[in-house]
Amino acid sequence: MSSDELRRRARRFLRPAPKLEPPINPALLKREEERAENAQNRLADRITAFSGSMLFVYVHVIWFACWIGFGVEKYPYGLLTMIVSLEAIFLSTFVLISQNRADAKRQVIANQQWRTVQEEDKQNVELLDLSRQILSLTKEVHSAFKGGGGGGRS
Repeated sequence: MSSDELRRRARRFLRPAPKLEPPINPALLKREEERAENAQNRLADRITAFSGSMLFVYVHVIWFACWIGFGVEKYPYGLLTMIVSLEAIFLSTFVLISQNRADAKRQVIANQQWRTVQEEDKQNVELLDLSRQILSLTKEVHSAFKGGGGGGRS
């Protein structure tokens, strides 16, 4: 296998996942813009995106294989265990950050949906009131039509 072929396969294999379309909900867009203003949020988002990718897995497989293969330390790999444990602590924190962010998104959507439901309820009350007025006027027209001589009917 040529080096060009190997590079092409590696690029295809390590290519990042396609980006999802941005949220179309206006409330979410506003929330994302506010969130993106904070540098800590942007950093947490990047770390979470990387740690949730297959590239992260591949880097770790290579790292562990090299660590063990090149004999950086002897079995039982105390330093490697400590490094991985610290990494797990930080990654679990980033998972919690990601969950909090998802909860905040769901809350923004729920709030907007609740406002929409309240507006629709208000419109429904107005429509019912108009329907009652139309019904009342229709009854008045019918009673006037019946009581007023029929207007040419035999």
